[in-house]
Amino acid sequence: MKRLISIFAVLALLVSVSVPVSVFAAGDKAKGEIVMKVGNKVHLFHSGTADVRKDICLKDVIPVYRESMRHRTQKGTPEMVSKEVGQVKVLSYVGDHYFEAEVVKGEVKVGDIAMKAGAACLVQPAM
Repeated sequence: MKRLISIFAVLALLVSVSVPVSVFAAGDKAKGEIVMKVGNKVHLFHSGTADVRKDICLKDVIPVYRESMRHRTQKGTPEMVSKEVGQVKVLSYVGDHYFEAEVVKGEVKVGDIAMKAGAACLVQPAM
């Protein structure tokens, strides 16, 4: 019986110690998020097809969208929502799969999507 009580005590201690660690880890992740503001350079990753180069030209100003999940209250099913968070101006080509661009409006994060016509590009920080 004493052995069973000591096992439960150790388990309770482990649970109480591990819960705050996971809460702090989530806070560190949010702090490490890269935000690019007006004037910052970014790279726009694309497929490299001729269609993308035809749709997106140098000096184009392209809106940037952030996608997130929203739960509908009536049906309870989640839906994807796109919100415009800024704009970027295409400056040059960088290799076969990137454009270099500059943020001209809003705040853009890694993983946002720049879209124009039928072309979409993934926003990455310029290194």
